[in-house]
Amino acid sequence: MSSHEAWRLLGTPRFGGILVVSDHASNHVPADIHLGIAPALLSQHIAVDLGVAEVGALMAQRPGIAAFQAGVSRLVCDCNREEHAPAVIPIASDGHAVPGNALDHAGHQARLARFFHPYHAALERVLNDSPPALILSLHSFTPQLATSDEPRPWHCGVLYNQDDRAAQIAIPLLEAEGLVVGDQEPYSGQLLNATMNRHAEADGRPYLGIEIRQDEIATRAQQADWAERLARICNEVALKLGD
Repeated sequence: MSSHEAWRLLGTPRFGGILVVSDHASNHVPADIHLGIAPALLSQHIAVDLGVAEVGALMAQRPGIAAFQAGVSRLVCDCNREEHAPAVIPIASDGHAVPGNALDHAGHQARLARFFHPYHAALERVLNDSPPALILSLHSFTPQLATSDEPRPWHCGVLYNQDDRAAQIAIPLLEAEGLVVGDQEPYSGQLLNATMNRHAEADGRPYLGIEIRQDEIATRAQQADWAERLARICNEVALKLGD
């Protein structure tokens, strides 16, 4: 494993392999950053995509697969946002104020320089040094919205923006596993796709955006099942893209 404060790389990237990218894999807050929020919030979705770090790490144990994961909570710096978007360093999230993020311009720029820019520079290096056949952008979502009693029906969602090559191959493969699959649900990749827009769509690199419902990857056994499933499906998608 190689790592930096802003990111970590698990496994060995391979030319023609698979790179699993998780922008929200960590709930870590550096000791010198004080967000001013209740500590319990760091174990909730506003701070981290629960389960994805473990799934990515398990996938990276397989030959030809590596995992690139954020090293800090998205409440510290959300790397899946445009650099100039307000939510890149959120002053509020899901109805919770984050007073420690009310930074002046110099403080805002320093936070970006410390986390955002190193994260994206390192990801670009990995992609250039060992171009993968497929990037898997891996996230998770809550079983229901905090503002709703209605459960979300999808086991997973597939997200994409303009490039749907991998998505259109993956959706029927996931459905064949007996899963309820959201096509641009519960989020749309046309709205929330900053990292893949920058590193995949902008350069024509094939990618697959997957959101897994958090109760599907809550236990070690579930995480292992999803790691196996995604490794198998991603390899099949990569092969079909190369035909």
